[in-house]
This record gives sequence, structure tokens and C-alpha cells, in this order.
Amino acid sequence: MKVLVIGANGFLGRHIVRALADAGHAVAAGVRRVPARKPADIEYRAVDFNQADDPPAWRDLLAGVDIVVNAVGIFRESAHATFQQLHVRAPQALFAACARAGVRRVIQISALGADAQADTAYHRSKRAADDYLLSLPLDAVVLQPSLVYGKDGASAALFGALATLPWIPAPELGSARVQPVHVDDVAAAVVALADPARPQPARIALVGPRPLSWRAFLADLRAALGMPGRARFLPVPAWLAAAAARLGAWWPGMLFDLDAWRMLRRGNSADAGAIARLLGRPPRGVRAFIAPEDAAAQRTQATLRWLLPILRLSLACLWIVTGVLSLGIYPVASSYELLARAGVPAGLQPLALYGAALLDIVLGLLVLLPRRTRRLWAAQAALVLGYTAIISWRLPEFWLHPYGPVLKNVPLLAMLWLLYELERPWNTR
Repeated sequence: MKVLVIGANGFLGRHIVRALADAGHAVAAGVRRVPARKPADIEYRAVDFNQADDPPAWRDLLAGVDIVVNAVGIFRESAHATFQQLHVRAPQALFAACARAGVRRVIQISALGADAQADTAYHRSKRAADDYLLSLPLDAVVLQPSLVYGKDGASAALFGALATLPWIPAPELGSARVQPVHVDDVAAAVVALADPARPQPARIALVGPRPLSWRAFLADLRAALGMPGRARFLPVPAWLAAAAARLGAWWPGMLFDLDAWRMLRRGNSADAGAIARLLGRPPRGVRAFIAPEDAAAQRTQATLRWLLPILRLSLACLWIVTGVLSLGIYPVASSYELLARAGVPAGLQPLALYGAALLDIVLGLLVLLPRRTRRLWAAQAALVLGYTAIISWRLPEFWLHPYGPVLKNVPLLAMLWLLYELERPWNTR
């Protein structure tokens, strides 16, 4: 089949494209930006869902296509990406164009919960596109995945970090259950549906083998990661989880917001029979999500996701508290005495003291920003090295001090080096 996958650069889209190509299909990847380096067996076609909300705009893109897979989706809106445009208007234009072009089958990647009880904008927008597609004279299948796990997925990173915590937050969810599905099973389901001669129900839930409580899910994931010991949970009252969700709504890139909290409290489970029939086998369970040979690497990555924020917070406290203490809480006369011993002229001592204090505070505040560049760690390391060099030259006795005021700069520099190497530049993905 000639298969066009829209949203091919996304988490689900990447896996679907690869699985279809490996199965021998001719795959066209619809992406907003065509990559400079492309696999030889994938054809790339430029398409922008923000602009493609008119059926004629899809005519050339659908030429010669047998099957269309729509894997475009966002979990949170932004100024340049809205549910109405990306989940409703553009998909409806695509589906109408498919009906006119005689596409043999359309596969819509929707979401479990996009039904009559949907109470979030995310689910309602998905359902609007699903219902429109199924109203057209088309062979169409709506796939409704539950939580999708894959080592390169944003939600998997969050769940892995939670599962490796010494105490795992466990919000009050009552009888709500989740039923995570592995991304490879989602991709395999799409490959199975790439045979238009194979009749399928209009909607298929893509879920794991059985519903799980929040605690059971994270305990199983913890075991799959190879974490020692049993999972320990910290009960979180519903009001506190809701407050965290409100805070998350204001934090860029945060997956946990009020809509996510509503979805979690509603539950996300369904009968696994349909996906088992589609795959010809049961879907894999959470304990089989991670191959044993990959567990150590994924465990390290998951642990770093919560250890690095703690490291950054400790550094921010170091810089800010040091600066505040230098502004006058520590005796100013004693500070001037040290500056004099370091060779700073009396006329420049106030500037050196208060200027350095304000610089420390600014560096600490910059550490707390959600977006940083690696240059921040390099600047801090340069400042620490500068302080160390001056003290070593003018006040070498501090190297022999039993409290190690200068020697502590060695682990501090190691921490900054670690952050420099591991900090992902904010403007890259």
C-alpha cells in the first residue's frame, strides 16, 4: 500500500512510519519541516496543519495514496497550536479530501476517553474529528489509545521519573484505572489495519492487557526498570493534587495540568479484546515494556530526571543565599577585611562586595528559570574558578582551613560540569 502518515515527526508518528516501512509499505511522511537527513525508504512531504484547513489544499498530497494515517495531536494548547485547528478543522479538511480522492482507508489516531462523557477540551476536540470522519462515505477506523509508553515519549519520561522516586506520589483516584499500551503495539495495530480488505470495527481501543490502579502501574514500571526494593507510596490528597495541577497549567512544558488531572480521575481503561484480535496476540503488559538489556540505561535516565532538578535547586540556593548573606547579614566589616587581605583597594571594596553579592543572586535566579542555556553553567564555573584563583593567590591558608571553604569548590565545579554536559539546550528537541 501507499501510506501517507500525517504527523510523522511526532512520537506516535515516528514509530508508525518505521513500522509501516519495515512491513514493506511505501510510506510518505507528512511533516511540517522536511528533515535534512532522511531515511532512504521514506518519502517526505511538507504539510502544515495550521494552514491545511481547506479540502482542496490536500489534493496534490493525496495523489496515489491508498491509506492515510492521521497521527497529529497535541496535549496542551499554545499560541501557535490550538485544539480547534489541529484536532478539528485541519483533520476534517483532510478527511473530506480523502473521500473525494477515493482513499481506500483512513486511520485516525484519537484517544481513549474521546466519547460522549468527554469533559476536557482535548477529548472533545478529538471526538469532533472522529465523529466527522465516521460520518463520511469512507472506510475509516478510529484508534483510541490509552496512555502510550515508549522510551522516547514525554509521558514515559514523566512516569519513569515517578517510578524511580524513593517515595512515589499517589493521588486519591478512587476506582479510576489506567491501562497503558506500548507504542510498538500501537504501531503494530496500524500496520495490521494497512490492509483495506480486512474489515474492522469503527472504533478500536488500544490498551494494555488489564486495567491497573495508579499504584500498580508505577510499581510494575519500577520493576521493569530494575529498581531494587518494593515501591513505596506517599498518599496525596485530591485537593493538593488539584493545586499542583493548577500550578502545572502555568509551567511551560508541564504535562500535569487541570485537564490531565480530570483525565486521571476519570480513568483510562477498556476491554483489551479488540487490540488482541487485531494483533493476533495479547498486548504486552507494563512489566514487558522495557527490555532487560535496556533497563539500566532507562533507569539512569529516569533517575536523572528528578535528581537534576534537585541539583539545580541546590545550586540556586547556594548562589542566592550567599548573595543575600553578603549584603549585610554577615558583618560588612569582616567582609571588607577579607577583601583587603585579597588585595582589593579600600575605595573599591563596596563595589566588589555588593557587586559580587548581586551577581550571585542573579546567577541563582537564572538557575530557576524553566529555560536555560549551557552558557549559564560555564559562566558559573568561570566565576568559581576566578574566586578560587584569587583566594589561592592572596589567601592560600584557606586551603588548609578544617571546614574546607575553598576545597568545597572542587565538588561544586564537578556539579557544574555535570549540568553542562547533561543540560539539553532549550532551543533543541
